[in-house]
Amino acid sequence: MQMLNRTNAAAHRPSQDKILLFGGGNFIRAFAAWMIDLLNEKTDFNGGIVVIKPTPGPAYEDLLAQDGLYHVILNGIQDGQLLQDIRLIQAVTSSIHPYQAWEDYLALAENPTIRYLISNTTEAGIIYDPSNQVTDAPPQSFPGKLTLWLYHRFLHFKGDPKKGCIFLPCELSANNGDDLRHCILQYADQWQLSADFKDWLRAHSVFCNTLVDRIVTGFPEDRKAELSQKTGFEDKLMVVGEPYHSWVIQGPASLAKELPFHEIGLAVKWVDDLRPYREQKVKILNGAHTAMVPVGHLAGKVSVKETIEDPLIGRFIEKLLQEEVWPTLDFPETELADFTRKTMDRFRNPFIFHKLMDIALNSVSKFKTRLLPTLLEYHEHKGYCPPRITFALAALIVFYQGEWNGKSIALRDDASVLAFFKTAWARNEDDLNQLSRLVLGNTSFWGQDLNEVAGLTALTSQYIQDIREKGIDHSISLL
Repeated sequence: MQMLNRTNAAAHRPSQDKILLFGGGNFIRAFAAWMIDLLNEKTDFNGGIVVIKPTPGPAYEDLLAQDGLYHVILNGIQDGQLLQDIRLIQAVTSSIHPYQAWEDYLALAENPTIRYLISNTTEAGIIYDPSNQVTDAPPQSFPGKLTLWLYHRFLHFKGDPKKGCIFLPCELSANNGDDLRHCILQYADQWQLSADFKDWLRAHSVFCNTLVDRIVTGFPEDRKAELSQKTGFEDKLMVVGEPYHSWVIQGPASLAKELPFHEIGLAVKWVDDLRPYREQKVKILNGAHTAMVPVGHLAGKVSVKETIEDPLIGRFIEKLLQEEVWPTLDFPETELADFTRKTMDRFRNPFIFHKLMDIALNSVSKFKTRLLPTLLEYHEHKGYCPPRITFALAALIVFYQGEWNGKSIALRDDASVLAFFKTAWARNEDDLNQLSRLVLGNTSFWGQDLNEVAGLTALTSQYIQDIREKGIDHSISLL
């Protein structure tokens, strides 16, 4: 088996480095770098990616050894059909570790063709740490490193307006672009960098808020031999993901012309306001996950795929989305139907074994953020409680008893949450109305007393009784 490198693979090398990619993990290599590689193939973009190691520790040795090459394997269901696609990613040209080569990292700021900075440093990466100093080489925080890189660029190009940069952070925080800009300006103030630099940064760099989505499962250890045979190379960095991808970018329309992802068939949207798209994802994708966890587990299911393919529960989730979630979202029904269809395809992906109990962590707070807003909006507009979301709430309360059909449930949540449910169930197992009243009245869970929502307490109590006396399947069949 050949080692993967540019000589053995006869790989194309982009003519100019245009992108700095902060982070070289599985997700970002199978997401943004994959998209750039397709852009290189299908347009005249021809942009190289320099991967920056944002944290201490070993450099990306395997990436360097493979000349930046690796394969992305996409497995899943797309438009109802099974799909497998294997692509050799050729866009990465080099990698620099600031902790080992600080001057080389700063020298990248002098490259006139660098324009786009993409990051995936986790939500904890975009933080302002005042202990970082201007003399650090490097500062520990990602925004600190970026501030000094930008200041070096500003000085080198003497404040040239054309040398500002476009920032496309892929961290999962809600306002990742705004947060990153705020951190950089905080460092500029703390380190007493020039006012001209701050003016240049504000006027000539664009910080986009973005929303990213793709499931990436990582290196396919169990399929290594099979996939190596298909690619013809020993690839230590091959990464597996699903076909579905979505990148919603809040930024000026001019950027869509610079990075025409949408013109080559990629699911990239350039929008003026990201919030409706985030709400759609949270309410449909994440909301469905949160609803199916207690319902599926109580029905004896183990995985998302198994749950959604159950005729009763699958219909329950689809009706929950169509009849209760869709009316609270400001999108055309055709778009909601398309997003929901793709979500169901993702749930049915036979190549991804997604355990319900892996999603169950902190289910109470997840219900608050993912399903409660829909419940309240639905009630406000319709005058009554959405039956399926309320049923999911009842199932959640039963789930948090920590035992079902004689078997314990390995609940994972804050100790205070688990202690509350343990006491509430122990004292009120024979008075389900009082149990519901206690749970719904816990303002530390919901931020308000949900007993004030007309009809919710009685309906929740009734559904808890139905689940316990009739079982989950029969109870769902009545909805």
